Amino acid sequence: MAKTVRNKVAWVVFVLLAIGIGLYPLFYLVTSGEFGLLLGKDEAIRNSEVWRFAFYGHIIFGGLALLSGWSQFSKKLRAKKLELHRNLGKFYVISVLVSGLCGIYLGIYATGGIIPSVGFISLGIVWLFTTIRAYMAVRKKDLSLHQGMMIYSYAACFAAVTLRIWLPFLTIILGEFLLAYKIVAWLCWVPNMVFAHLWVRKKGLTLA
Repeated sequence: MAKTVRNKVAWVVFVLLAIGIGLYPLFYLVTSGEFGLLLGKDEAIRNSEVWRFAFYGHIIFGGLALLSGWSQFSKKLRAKKLELHRNLGKFYVISVLVSGLCGIYLGIYATGGIIPSVGFISLGIVWLFTTIRAYMAVRKKDLSLHQGMMIYSYAACFAAVTLRIWLPFLTIILGEFLLAYKIVAWLCWVPNMVFAHLWVRKKGLTLA
């Protein structure tokens, strides 16, 4: 009984975080002037049309991926509304492709130099790879591989949430934003991958 309650609470928290951060890009669309991460960028970068296109493409479609992706783990949705599950899955894949490609480009210009750049570019590559592999697997009706890769994919997607949890705490603890940002470029997603690996093993999914 206690385990069931804990699982339900964890699920609710998981969904609320996904929705909350998924809607976060709206602040950039409704706020006049520079906001959030834009404040830390050089004026030359902010004024680049290509960079701004990639930035808004990344946050908007990343938000849509967060908003649609969590539903893929709902057993009730898969069982009762399989067609909706499939359509949301396709929407998630498209969102990841746009956001992931934009994210890799943005990683080149990450604040703090090579360490965060490599971290965020690696995240983008992992996100794209696992998502594409999950889509190809379900096309081949390999549900075990599909489910496993989707766990990894959404764990990468959830880095948007864990980044916003870790960054303020690290900034306070370390007393320096830039150092915290260099660390969080890796901390926001590597532990997520470890968690995903343990989850996949627990479910006994085959990824070969």
